[in-house]
Amino acid sequence: MKEHNDSELKPTVWIGKKGCTEVVCEEIRRQIGTRKMIKVRYLRSSDMDPAALAESTGTVLRDVRGRTVILEKKKA
Repeated sequence: MKEHNDSELKPTVWIGKKGCTEVVCEEIRRQIGTRKMIKVRYLRSSDMDPAALAESTGTVLRDVRGRTVILEKKKA
């Protein structure tokens, strides 16, 4: 399987003005179960804390650039 660098990833989850709802967290958990890494984008108007997002979804916060967060699957 080819390793992707961060710039090759496309956002697969978008967080809107309601912020990180339980539905969004569930989607992140589902996607991280099938992928090693995902990219999440969020609106300026959303109340987002990338570290809290990673903690609530059981992932590792790999990078934050602007309104884009890269989350990685935790190592066993």
